[in-house]
Amino acid sequence: MFSALQQMLQPYEEHLSVVPYRPEFYCLQTRKAAHKGKPVWFAAIRMGKNYVSYHLMPVYMNAALQKRIPRELKKRMQGKACFNFSEVDPALFRQLAELTAAGFAGYQALKYI
Repeated sequence: MFSALQQMLQPYEEHLSVVPYRPEFYCLQTRKAAHKGKPVWFAAIRMGKNYVSYHLMPVYMNAALQKRIPRELKKRMQGKACFNFSEVDPALFRQLAELTAAGFAGYQALKYI
């Protein structure tokens, strides 16, 4: 499951920086200081004991993007920008991939990328 979510983010690596890798944590952030002189996180994946968390910061920063989250995917939310999964669900992962692409486009519009 972790690797499936990581593969979802790999196409964005050419535009973002990978935070130093650890086996249970994968994170992408902006390359330039975009907010208060610091890079901005784009997305992160963290392996928990019984689940994997997918954090998508553009969702946290953009209320319009929050409104686009499909109902099924919203059921997986913890907080404003975290989605927890205990199994691979192709339909939900497709929705998450679309949301991630929209978040990336939003970061580009803000000139974070």
